Amino acid sequence: KGGFLSLSALFGGFACLFLVSLADAARPQFDVAEAAYRTLDDERRFDGVVQAVQRSTISAQTSGEIVELPYDVNDYVPKGAVVFRIDDTRQKAELEKAIANVTEAKARLEEARSRYARNRRLIKQNAVSRSELDKSAADLKSARAQLEQAQAAVKQAREQLEYTVVRAPYAGVVVERFVELGEQVQPGTRLGTGLSLENLRVEVDIPARYVQRIRTAARARVRKPGGGWLQAEKVTVFPYADPKSHSFTVRVQLPQGRHDMYPGILVKVAFKVGERHDLLIPARAIVHRSEVTGVYVIGPGQRIRFRQLLVGRDAPGGMKVVLAGLSAGERVALDPVAAGIALKQQASGPAHE
Repeated sequence: KGGFLSLSALFGGFACLFLVSLADAARPQFDVAEAAYRTLDDERRFDGVVQAVQRSTISAQTSGEIVELPYDVNDYVPKGAVVFRIDDTRQKAELEKAIANVTEAKARLEEARSRYARNRRLIKQNAVSRSELDKSAADLKSARAQLEQAQAAVKQAREQLEYTVVRAPYAGVVVERFVELGEQVQPGTRLGTGLSLENLRVEVDIPARYVQRIRTAARARVRKPGGGWLQAEKVTVFPYADPKSHSFTVRVQLPQGRHDMYPGILVKVAFKVGERHDLLIPARAIVHRSEVTGVYVIGPGQRIRFRQLLVGRDAPGGMKVVLAGLSAGERVALDPVAAGIALKQQASGPAHE
């Protein structure tokens, strides 16, 4: 009998250990997060149009024939790239002539300087008259002026030669071209128009009731066409309303650089108008099943339930606003796939029965 009791106790102990092991195995093995309230920006969203801050038309500053057009309309042009080249034969000849004139002017100046110095020595010996000395001084002054004029002509001729090569003042796109190869141009002739894709802004028309709050907050985000948001660098509210629409224009400066934004496209702009307290959960916890949106809620005793939710806008840090279906402090599974598997195991296990 004693042996029988010992065996019963032994097998009973194994059974307890087995049940505990099963309970541990059934416990969900995934991360969870608590729904919690956070203070967020209260925003209003409006449509806006992207504009290029830098848009300019390049004109010729010298005359000649167009001999090179490396870029066509809609081509992207790096900063400093040659966009137009004008025949420089005449400009090179004028520069060479101007340099030769400087050489001659220097020689005349040296001769005038030597003559003046000699007359100054001779007048002390009464070998030349005062009028001869004055004339040599005037010749020296004239020679200096002629050299300065010749040097200025070299500078101007060099500038004219440089003007035969027209470079892009900034990186951007050619939107218009007004000349073709072989055309003769004069100073002032329009060559082409370009705009920058790296310095953009958005203009938005805002109802008057939001203007003061937008001006006070001075914060905005712009939604990119491919998804994601850009924080505006500056928000400028025009100090007057349109007399026809009675709306105010707000200009939103985008960060410098390429952001897959292009002049002329329509984008959504979210302006801060105050603050609000919203219930948030990580967006990765949310499950979309056809038309149903929900999460796996982890309740007391690690019980899993699928809960349908009504969700709102995105929030910073990969979070999502919950409008209905969840309370603060409730825990949600961060791995919906693992939670779904655990829910099926829970439904078919002994605890379910």
